[in-house]
Amino acid sequence: MTIDAHQHFWQYEPVKHSWIDDDMRVIRRDFMPNDLIGELKANAIDGCVAVQADQTLTETEFLIDLAAENNFIKGVVGWVDLRASTIKSDLEKLSNHTILKGFRHVVQGEPDHNFLLRKPFLNGIKELEPFGYTYDILIFPHQLGATLEFVKQFPNQKFVIDHIAKPYIKDGFYDGWATMMREIALLENVYCKLSGMITEADYKKWKPDDLSKYLDLVLTSFGSKRCLFGSDWPVCLVAGNYSQVKNLVTDFISGLSDNEQHNIMGNNAVEFYNL
Repeated sequence: MTIDAHQHFWQYEPVKHSWIDDDMRVIRRDFMPNDLIGELKANAIDGCVAVQADQTLTETEFLIDLAAENNFIKGVVGWVDLRASTIKSDLEKLSNHTILKGFRHVVQGEPDHNFLLRKPFLNGIKELEPFGYTYDILIFPHQLGATLEFVKQFPNQKFVIDHIAKPYIKDGFYDGWATMMREIALLENVYCKLSGMITEADYKKWKPDDLSKYLDLVLTSFGSKRCLFGSDWPVCLVAGNYSQVKNLVTDFISGLSDNEQHNIMGNNAVEFYNL
């Protein structure tokens, strides 16, 4: 199967979605499964993984309900308060939903650069593995140092870095990000999503060449068995359409073997998220 390993749905609310600033106003509206299904068909995508955008259990339930109504949603990455003292029982309740594959916290928005290393959060992560849950790491490059220390503590936990850790492509910053990504990639339980890249470049002027060295670093470091294609739809729409996002990745990997391309475009997502 060809799988989009990272996209979102929401019913737009100005306060809840205040992160959608004026430069992103094109996505200040509802985005629901009916808005996506045509894009998936037009781009020969067989299914997707819906990822949380809001940090509430209501959001998790919203995505689970959408998946129940739309069989092209193959998995859900939700949110749960991993710092809660009740985390084990919370996970037990959620485990009744087999479509729920893992969790994410918007760590990029946390003012504490070492948020990932605080004991309550670590205690929550420790509870994921027995349930077979994954964890999506959403960070900015300045949090890569903490991320390296974080993932080292859980060698058997399945992690995936979202959006290649959001390098500052527009500004051309590369070396520090590249050094840390190489280090993290040495840990074989950590995967990386080829997603969310065009929105880190210049929205209006980006070209595939602007992204090539970043893609090359990730593919060389993580390999074709630990990279996953993701559209980051509808966020991607501030900088390009669905086809442009898909073609950016498929064109870049076109020189790989058929098997390697199939891994990146779907097989790895199926394996990682147990779809």
